[in-house]
Amino acid sequence: MSTLPAVEHLILDQDTDWLTIWFNRPESRNALAHEMTAELRAVLAAVRDDRSVRGITIRGKGGWFCAGGDLKGFKSNFQGGVQTTDDIAVSSRAAGGMFDTINEMPQVVVILVEGAAMAGGLGMVCTADIVAVTKDARFAMTETAIGIPPAQIAPFVVQRLGLRTARRLMLTASRFDGEEAGRLGLADYVVDDAVGLDAIEADIRKQVLRCAPGANAVTKEIALATRHLNRDEMLDLAAKGFSECMLSDEGREGVASFIEKRKPVWAR
Repeated sequence: MSTLPAVEHLILDQDTDWLTIWFNRPESRNALAHEMTAELRAVLAAVRDDRSVRGITIRGKGGWFCAGGDLKGFKSNFQGGVQTTDDIAVSSRAAGGMFDTINEMPQVVVILVEGAAMAGGLGMVCTADIVAVTKDARFAMTETAIGIPPAQIAPFVVQRLGLRTARRLMLTASRFDGEEAGRLGLADYVVDDAVGLDAIEADIRKQVLRCAPGANAVTKEIALATRHLNRDEMLDLAAKGFSECMLSDEGREGVASFIEKRKPVWAR
C-alpha cells in the first residue's frame, strides 16, 4: 500500500487490501473544516493509483458521520468582512473538487453512516459506490433553511436520487431517517446499529475482493462517463476500456482462471 500522509483530523486504518478513513472531529460532529477536507484529499491522492488498495471506507467517529459545512468557519471566514464573492467562489469550487475526488476514485468507495449526515455530509454520501446506514440515522440538506444553496453537492444528490427527489429534498430541507434513506435509494443497506454496519462492510469487502481491481477502475470510469459523453464517445471509451483490459495481465489471468476452473490471483 502507498505511504499515507500524516493527518490530525482523520484516523486511517490500513488493511492489506482496504483503507478505512475515519473523520475524527467529534467535538464538531465531524463538520467539514478546511483542515480535515485537505487531509482527506491528500489521503485519496496518495492511494488513487495504487491498485493494491481495492476499496476505501469512509465513516465518522463519535457516533456521527458528518454535520456538513463548518458554519462557524463560514461566519468568520466568509462573512467576516474581508472576503469578496470572488474569494468565496474560489473556496466553493475547491469544495466541489473534493466531492469530485471521492466520486471518481478508481477504487470501490463505501460510506457507512450512523448518527447523522447533514448538508455537505449527505452530499458526500451521494458520492459513494455503496452506502450503508443505521435505521435511526438522520439526514437533511439544511442549506436552504439557513439562506444558502446546496451548491456543490447538488449534482451528486441528483446523481444518486434522481432530479425529482433531489429537488424536493433540497427545496424543502426535509429531514428523514435511515429507513427512509433506504426507500429513497440513498442507502443500499439499512441496519440496526454500528455492529450491523461492520457486518455489512465485511460482506461488501468479500464481494469486492472477488473482482479485479483494474476492471473495477475501468468500469467506474465508463459508468461515470455516461453523465457527459454522447453515444459515439461512449462507444469509443467503452471499446478502449474493454480492449485494454482484455489484453492486460489481469484480463489474461481472469479468462485463464475461468477456463481452468480456479480462482484468479486477485480473488480473496
